[in-house]
Amino acid sequence: MARLIAARRTAVVPKGGAFAQLSLEELAAPVLLACLADAGISPGQVDEVILSNALGAGGNPARRVALAAGLAVAGLTIDRQCAGGLDAILLARALVDSGAAEVVLAGGVESYSRRPLRLRTDPDGGPPVAYDEAPFTPWPDRNPGMAEAAEALAQRLGLGRDQQEAWAMESHAKALNSDHSSEIVALNGVTRDTFPRRLTPALLARAPAVHGGITAATAAVAADAAAVCLVVSDRVAKGRGLAILGGATVGGDPMEPGTAPIAAIRRIWDGEPLAMAEIMEAYAVQAIAVVEGAGLDPAVVNPGGGGLARGHPVGASGTVLAVRLFHGLRRGRGLAAIAAAGGIGTALLVASGAGEE
Repeated sequence: MARLIAARRTAVVPKGGAFAQLSLEELAAPVLLACLADAGISPGQVDEVILSNALGAGGNPARRVALAAGLAVAGLTIDRQCAGGLDAILLARALVDSGAAEVVLAGGVESYSRRPLRLRTDPDGGPPVAYDEAPFTPWPDRNPGMAEAAEALAQRLGLGRDQQEAWAMESHAKALNSDHSSEIVALNGVTRDTFPRRLTPALLARAPAVHGGITAATAAVAADAAAVCLVVSDRVAKGRGLAILGGATVGGDPMEPGTAPIAAIRRIWDGEPLAMAEIMEAYAVQAIAVVEGAGLDPAVVNPGGGGLARGHPVGASGTVLAVRLFHGLRRGRGLAAIAAAGGIGTALLVASGAGEE
């Protein structure tokens, strides 16, 4: 059974902030090295580096990050948008459980600040057309924007702006009252997530609308960050860390991406009590829908705040959830889950000790 024996991340910083000048390599290489140092694993023991990256221009960022960290591995970059940071861990688990590898660094890195400008060529010979987001389905009429999909979900479930704002306020409050220092690698002098603030009803009322009842306060801000987990075999782990009990990625309805994690959770979680659950908050309504739809206990969800309080570094966000589990789960089972554009949902189930608590 594969295990997580180290997990680290940078702070999550909104785009244009303290990490705006950093390359993907500068964001992620120090995090890889911190994981190895924490676990007492030498660079020569690493079999592979798998990193999720959703907004970059290609070129296999995982290879570039590995080289910057002094690792002699090929590197594998994946793109499953928001879900990629968890999927990288599931791929590492598969390599380890199959015997193809024993030590894999898996995670995600994203720079919203330095994402490339994109131009789409005209097949009829016209001038290139700028675009910010690639399509997530082959059907223009079934390819909703994420805020549009969140508003439609809120309407279907009858979740009003007040309920979404209450969730956002609690997310920020929990983040402000939590100490995340053990999981954060200091970078550019930043040692904590910079976005959490004391939200009040008056501030929430002034938040600009994004789409319908979705506001800037109930949608996660675009951000820069890197996060990495060290996934190893039982032989290497020697009983340390968290056992990976299960993982699943599903493809759901592209028109309602926010609820896709529910099916992934049901595949791997049997309803046994969870000590901790990290659910991505790309939108407040999406997090509420997953918690309620999967039957999770709200009392154990995002105890240190969620994505609304941190920000959303797309390709790294799933791994941030796993890092939070690694540092927060003291006993019992923990769950992480995230939704992605196009109707994708990924979930990860872990346990402390031998995984049988």
